[in-house]
Amino acid sequence: MLDSQVVDSAAIASRCVATKAVLVDLLDKADIRVNGDRPSDIRVHDDRFWDRIASQRELAFGESYMDGWWDCDALDQVIAKVQGNNLRDQVRITPTLAFHVARSVALNRQTVRRAAKNAKHHYDIGNDLYERMLDERMVYSCAYWRRDGQELDDLGQAQEAKLDLVCRKLGLEQGMRLLDIGCGWGGLARFAAERYGASVVGVSPAGEQVKVARERCKDLPVEIRQQDYRDVRGTFDRITSIGMIEHVGPKNLKRFFDACDERLADDGIMLHHTIGSNESKSHIDPWFDKYIFPGGNLPSIAQIAAAAERRWVIEDLHNFGPDYDRTLLAWHANVAGAWSDLPNYDERFRRMWDYYLLGSAGSFRARNIQLWQVVFRKIRASPTYIAAR
Repeated sequence: MLDSQVVDSAAIASRCVATKAVLVDLLDKADIRVNGDRPSDIRVHDDRFWDRIASQRELAFGESYMDGWWDCDALDQVIAKVQGNNLRDQVRITPTLAFHVARSVALNRQTVRRAAKNAKHHYDIGNDLYERMLDERMVYSCAYWRRDGQELDDLGQAQEAKLDLVCRKLGLEQGMRLLDIGCGWGGLARFAAERYGASVVGVSPAGEQVKVARERCKDLPVEIRQQDYRDVRGTFDRITSIGMIEHVGPKNLKRFFDACDERLADDGIMLHHTIGSNESKSHIDPWFDKYIFPGGNLPSIAQIAAAAERRWVIEDLHNFGPDYDRTLLAWHANVAGAWSDLPNYDERFRRMWDYYLLGSAGSFRARNIQLWQVVFRKIRASPTYIAAR
């Protein structure tokens, strides 16, 4: 019996050494050195890291960072190199990861009930965190770092430039009725009412967002509802969603566009601002699914076009994904600078949030994911359209 245990232990040790050698070689090919001294090198503190990565890939990479098993000086650079060199697909898929994919394909994880639960998981964790992370308007989506051909260097100005870009693309005018699907903390609703004289209905399933949005918009022609987009009634001159389609899910994209068709006036304009994937998938990275955006999915252009076909003309498609890299770095700097004022969050949460913000910045830098603004008009009413920039 003892001899058998010795043999088993030796076999396990040998396997671990082999696993580590393979993964170290993969990292080296991506120009990431283990225990090196450059910002994009990683320092491994626990040798269990290697088997964990081999068995659970990207889920383990994020979780082991949260657990303090490895560190680096520039997490965004590490993720950019990992994704830019496609290391994920060079580690075999395991039953755990296969189950995650199969579940995403089989289940509709964005039903009305699940959508509300998913929203609460992320957006109701604490307004104190978001107040310190975001700009004064609390706009939680990619900023647009230019105005009138000039580069901007302030997050608040860049977010206002993005809101103005949306309103100009929509051709928003005084007295128009605007539906803002997934209105967040009311940033766009307030801007559209103040600057363009629009009457706005904003909907969100996240209760904490709704409370703040109502307070911020209370003196304006803005109505904020805690409501799912599928339950909205009435007709609107313009429709927009900023960072909402990522929460719709591939099984519901057609229904989403049908709902917009039912709500938009025949001569109306619609704009959707969304993070997008370079390939069509039914699931997101399992770490992000577990910790950040449960039930989320980044649509591809093909998925968006398929859901919109026969009813909608795509008038304009604008990709400014690299601007999200800069936005995420600004958010991270804000959180890092205010961390001492956030006593309700522990060290593991801080590492999780760092991995979320800096890892996302690295993904945009590697051009693994994109940021699109897509303008639509109904086929039956689509005169010439020239998009603002």
